[in-house]
Amino acid sequence: MGLDLGKIHIKRFADGEIYVQLQESVRGCDVYLVQPTCPPANENLMELLIMIDACRRASAKNITAVIPYFGYARADRKTQGRESIAAKLVANLITEAGADRVLACDLHSGQSMGYFDIPVDHVYCQPVILDYLASKKICSNDLVVVSPDVGGVARARAFAKKLSDAPLAIVDKRRHGHNVAEVMNLIGDVKGKVAVLVDDMIDTAGTIAKGAALLHDEGAREVYACSTHAVFSPPAIERLSNGLFQEVIITNTIPVMESNYFPQLTVLSVANLLGETIWRVHDDCSVSSIFQ
Repeated sequence: MGLDLGKIHIKRFADGEIYVQLQESVRGCDVYLVQPTCPPANENLMELLIMIDACRRASAKNITAVIPYFGYARADRKTQGRESIAAKLVANLITEAGADRVLACDLHSGQSMGYFDIPVDHVYCQPVILDYLASKKICSNDLVVVSPDVGGVARARAFAKKLSDAPLAIVDKRRHGHNVAEVMNLIGDVKGKVAVLVDDMIDTAGTIAKGAALLHDEGAREVYACSTHAVFSPPAIERLSNGLFQEVIITNTIPVMESNYFPQLTVLSVANLLGETIWRVHDDCSVSSIFQ
């Protein structure tokens, strides 16, 4: 964006409490706080809330929480009795802390936008990944886009449409518990094709690794994994670097630790996309036109 970062002092007290002090005046300013609520999720979320509060008490005109990765987004509904809908709780916390607007990248599910009582701008990072895949010059007749589960079909279909209207395949998966996945079968044809697995996040990589193994069993020539958010909880790196994938393509909505890099990993930057979106929000221009 060609701007300097705002000056802010953040420290931890001995007991772990977070202290935030702005080092410059923000009175009457439009403030954009960039903070993914990635692991350690609770620390980063609390830091964001306290930063919002500090800006509000410093008389900022507007406060926009720019959340490249929105943690707790998977807890967006009750699938069993006595469960919390934590996505709604976190949305309430951000609103009550004093945010006027939220800008988030590739939310796990669209309904999460409705949990906020303030405007939400939803940024899709697909264009960044699509531009990179286009540079690979893979023959469009060889491509097939694969959804690693039934819940991601709409996302994969939109991706396939923009990728030369490639055919779609679906991995039918039965989940027996959180972070535990079992692949059952494949809907669609991938024999002799370059399969592109598309998901919004890679956590432990269990789903995407088992999906890739199934695609190889079904005769796929190469398998690419594309994901916006690289959570990379153990044992994700071992699963992703074991030879199943030709390339694992992610974005930097979550900072990737140096220890988590491996030869097949490609990290794409969403900086230009976020910068353009922030300018448009600031100038009251259309955001959705970026993705049309």
